[in-house]
Amino acid sequence: MTMPDPQRARTLFTMALARASAPPGPWRHLLVVDAPRQRLVLLDRQGEGLAEYPVSTAAAGIGGEAGSFRTPPGLHRVHALIGAGEPPGAVFASREPTGEVWHGEERDDDLILSRVITLEGLEDGVNRGPGRDSLERYIYLHGTNHEEALGEPASHGCIRLGNADVIELFDRVAEGDPVVVLGEVPVPDWHGGRFHYAGLGGSGMSALAQFQVMRGGTASGSDRAFDRGERAEARAQLERLGIQVTPQDGSALEGAAALVVSTAVERGVADYAAARRLGVPIVHRSELLARFVADHRAIAVTGTSGKSTVVAMVFEILRGAGRDPSVITGGDLVLLQRQGLWGNAWAGRSDLLVVEADESDGSVVCYEPAVGVVLNLQRDHREMDEVAATFRAFRGRARESFVVGEGANLASLADGATVFGLGPGAGVRGVDVALEPCGAAFTVEDVRFTLPVPGRHNVENALAAIAACRAVDVPLAEMAAPLARFQGVGRRFQSLGTARGVEVVDDFAHNPAKIAAALATAQARAGAGPSPCAGQAAGEAVAESGAAVAGAGPRGGRVLAVYQPHGYGPTRFLRRDFVETFATALRPADLLWMLEVFYAGGTASRDFSAADIVAEIAARGATAEFASSREWLIERIATEARTGDLVLVMGARDPSLTQLARDVLARLGTGSGA
Repeated sequence: MTMPDPQRARTLFTMALARASAPPGPWRHLLVVDAPRQRLVLLDRQGEGLAEYPVSTAAAGIGGEAGSFRTPPGLHRVHALIGAGEPPGAVFASREPTGEVWHGEERDDDLILSRVITLEGLEDGVNRGPGRDSLERYIYLHGTNHEEALGEPASHGCIRLGNADVIELFDRVAEGDPVVVLGEVPVPDWHGGRFHYAGLGGSGMSALAQFQVMRGGTASGSDRAFDRGERAEARAQLERLGIQVTPQDGSALEGAAALVVSTAVERGVADYAAARRLGVPIVHRSELLARFVADHRAIAVTGTSGKSTVVAMVFEILRGAGRDPSVITGGDLVLLQRQGLWGNAWAGRSDLLVVEADESDGSVVCYEPAVGVVLNLQRDHREMDEVAATFRAFRGRARESFVVGEGANLASLADGATVFGLGPGAGVRGVDVALEPCGAAFTVEDVRFTLPVPGRHNVENALAAIAACRAVDVPLAEMAAPLARFQGVGRRFQSLGTARGVEVVDDFAHNPAKIAAALATAQARAGAGPSPCAGQAAGEAVAESGAAVAGAGPRGGRVLAVYQPHGYGPTRFLRRDFVETFATALRPADLLWMLEVFYAGGTASRDFSAADIVAEIAARGATAEFASSREWLIERIATEARTGDLVLVMGARDPSLTQLARDVLARLGTGSGA
């Protein structure tokens, strides 16, 4: 037993309760069998994860048909708890203890051990009724003598657990508690009816809605920010595509074919309640994206850093090579923004689709792409061993080929895959690397590539994109010109301009690895001269490889870094890593100002301040100050900055950070400073 990741737990809670109405009567716990990840998660009524257990569902897959040897999907409830007081390893037959006890000896047969939790199906035609009745099919949770196979589909229909785990679970649940088996959840035909998106203003939801209408579908959506009159330009971009923006009051669910929700959408939202009342299918964002991936020859890019830039590079290579691809991503592609679009979605005419696959909530395991790409593995939203297990599951779902970074902690994924990087073990290897303040150059197999984005991390981004495009048969020589014209992604080391000889850069960096890479790139750039990179593209950070490169030396200017942590939970999880990163990555002359933690609502405990983190960084010898307000910060930077410095504004999730960076630039241009 382990504790589940809180974000993944909330995602499962949303998906489970969207699957069907909760059973009548009181219940304390919700059990969710996450078949793609082969895990059972125990949650309370508020969606808080209490425990997570490895399981084995059926080797034949998910399905409710009698005689299919498959695990039935959908909503069940605990029907009976059998075996209280029996010793661990007690053997059961026909739901009754036999008196025999298994002591760990090897046996070829499949034993039902320790405890039995029987399941009653509650969805007619799915897991209840003639030919599909879970209770009549003898479907239950039980211990197994094949604990070594847990984590992989291996049963004949039941849900196997470890013997210690099934005893613990048995003692925590009660008859009547709901059990939801989530497999491949069917998504309504997205061509034939209107899908309504709750939280349309989010980057992930807006991308899905735009892609649907670009492909000829119909979409509407709502967002609290739009109801408050905020983000008028974003709303206008969606409406220009034909997406109807409605109040978030539930009225748009009448006649909708589906409601699309994300983990961030609370059950109390009026759209959610209306969908339940009207019987409108509720689809999780990851399920719809999985459907789009299944319907195309998709390249899915995941990793703890660099996803948006690699997706953008793959898209621009494919488009430049005449392949006319589509894209669904979380970052805003400058190429698409210059066409008047939001920038996070496009529908081309070919079957190629490039998507950003999120590892943070585990939903990456929902996708079955033609080409899977894993960039790197660093400590971010979850512990690395949990994310590594997710990547292994993703590896097994790639239909054609797999691309992986050269990091040592990804070695288990490398067998049979294309490895990219700067080291001698890489199959797609960059050599003769040259780094400059505004770009980079490198060679792959005698083809010279140039990039209009700086930093070694962007060389690694490009190598990943090259490997992915080669997997869909793009010749190496056809990739060089599109990469040389790469236009970048918004807020990925994006230069907003220069005033008084001080450049201001806006960056999405928000975890320690991304912050370290952004600081290194800024340090190489600072002092390079006035407006050294006018009109350049932008690219986010991936893990540093340690390979030797040329042209990466210091240039004399200081980095004036601004960072706003996002979310109390993520910041608490990474607090020590943030302290270590800033204390070691900042040079003696560099400065750091940290704003208060960005809080977007929710139940997270706000029991510390960014000022506490600043004190720990300063105690390590770095020059760091807490910024009590943005107004104070802007004046402080204007007073401190001098010619040759670079202001680097970092942070995620808060859409107003770009405006902060613009305000800093404007203030630098209106008055004298140091």
